[in-house]
Amino acid sequence: MTHQPISANFDDVSANADEAIPDGFRAVKVGGPFIFHNGPLYGKLNAGRLLLGFRVERRHTNPLKMCHGGMLATFADMLIPCSSMYQNEMERRFLPTISLQIDYMGAAPLGSWVQGEADVLRTTRNMMFGQGLITADGAPALRISGIFKMGPLIEDGNATDPLGLKPSAVQE
Repeated sequence: MTHQPISANFDDVSANADEAIPDGFRAVKVGGPFIFHNGPLYGKLNAGRLLLGFRVERRHTNPLKMCHGGMLATFADMLIPCSSMYQNEMERRFLPTISLQIDYMGAAPLGSWVQGEADVLRTTRNMMFGQGLITADGAPALRISGIFKMGPLIEDGNATDPLGLKPSAVQE
């Protein structure tokens, strides 16, 4: 097998590279300094379910101008715990990752909109189990599943809208 260098003219940029964030999504504060540096992530509620996403920027890419697998893994690691905040009645807790499985199914080119949705499958006294699907411009990119430890409460654990995505009550 011979090595084929990457052409300097290689430009596999998503057709959506110049598009803004999709309607209804807004930046969310989640995850601490690492996500602050690598984000922002955007959230939207759809029938009470969290949709989480980000636009692939040049800083997220590998030499082929595709979203780096590490950035996609980071996003997957945030998706299941964030989704859990809106799906079940458990107290809001820090959920350290015990195990994360990722099947990379497709690429996310520079400029593409990466979006995920996840389900909590089960919670126990000490663990939460979840799974999800992440797309790039609507095409399946990652299938994920994970196990998370029930960590310490975040604040008092009672936040009903921790990402601030629910519409505000109308003042009369």
